[in-house]
Amino acid sequence: MNDENCQFLLDISVNQSINLNFPQYSQLQFPSNPVYLPNVGNGGIIITNTGSGFAAFDAADPNHIFNTCSVLSIEGLNGKCGCDDENEYSLFTGQPINNGELRCSLKRYRVEQNGNILVVFN
Repeated sequence: MNDENCQFLLDISVNQSINLNFPQYSQLQFPSNPVYLPNVGNGGIIITNTGSGFAAFDAADPNHIFNTCSVLSIEGLNGKCGCDDENEYSLFTGQPINNGELRCSLKRYRVEQNGNILVVFN
């Protein structure tokens, strides 16, 4: 079901390849180590090795009109908005944390793995 209140993020085409052998992505070879990729999607992309695969989400808070403060920062296994409301989301599920009032989950991207290459796309 699409929530009409979850329309802040643009539907930007994403098709990004990531080589897990590169130093900036090597921590994705281990569970629970999120990595931020700038300049992709709305606010960049955060990828997490969940232990049973990979989860990739747009790093822009879906409960805000996009601006510089709405790009999430990684705090452990959560993404936290830099705006005054400090919205927080699970980087495993994309669901809001500690705020039942938030109506929108993080924008999810698909991830396929072929050897040491991850492809993030929509």
